Amino acid sequence: MEISIHNWMRAESVETTIKRIAGLGYDKLEIQGSPELYDTKKVSKLLKDHGLTCWGSVTLMLEDRNLLAKDKTQRAKSVQYIKDVVTMVKELDGQMVSVVPGTVGKIIPDGRPDEEWEWAIEGMKQIYEYAESVGILIGIEPINRFETYFINRGDQALALAEAVGPKCGVCLDTFHMNIEEDNTYDAIRRAKGRLVGFHVADSNRMAPGMGTINWPKIIETLREINYDQVLSVEFCPPLDRTPANPYPNSIDLNPEGLSPEQKKFLEDHGSSSVTEEFYAMLTKKSIETLRLLI
Repeated sequence: MEISIHNWMRAESVETTIKRIAGLGYDKLEIQGSPELYDTKKVSKLLKDHGLTCWGSVTLMLEDRNLLAKDKTQRAKSVQYIKDVVTMVKELDGQMVSVVPGTVGKIIPDGRPDEEWEWAIEGMKQIYEYAESVGILIGIEPINRFETYFINRGDQALALAEAVGPKCGVCLDTFHMNIEEDNTYDAIRRAKGRLVGFHVADSNRMAPGMGTINWPKIIETLREINYDQVLSVEFCPPLDRTPANPYPNSIDLNPEGLSPEQKKFLEDHGSSSVTEEFYAMLTKKSIETLRLLI
């Protein structure tokens, strides 16, 4: 297995991220789903110069991005956005894109369950067919009930993947599984043959090794189903705004370079942006924990 990391968790240049993770011994980058931010030729050169490769990307389903929207035009724009993410990954010689079908943070449906299921299949089929044509894998990612009402568990993601196409996969995330699955290890086992990506954060969404997840058993179960691809680090620490904060230098009070949607995303997930010092510690802790196991 190899180790990758996302770069959406802190507002910093991709150059800074690549230099940091190369120095810590990461293998790959899972670049945030913001195609408009990146010159893929420049990013490819940066990765190559630092001995890294691109693993893939994750969709940032914010604002009006929603494959389940009642409005057909909104759904079409959302499909095109995900196709653009796929194109970016292809240009970076990556391999996969994890897709969250609905808007993150939206917990009230637009339509009936049967309507939304058909809208999801319709949109995902268009994305899947395009991804297949350019050689990129698609993995449907379940996230927890507090971030979406649609696709919270692995079985739901598998059902949608099976309705979309034979090579449509799923991407599981240990943090979300810890909340939603009755048995995390069985959920991994049921994904055998469809698992195309695996995101890692601990039970408290801190770096692996900072919560209660049994990491040796997670790795053992992945090996059991012959998943030997990439573990992609995706911590998003819940920032403590009280005097009980064990990491007093963790909150960046004046974050720079955040787009409005990035600012909202970080506020929704962790309350604010994190400082360079805290982010560096989490990045280092993640790979130290995982390297001992693979």
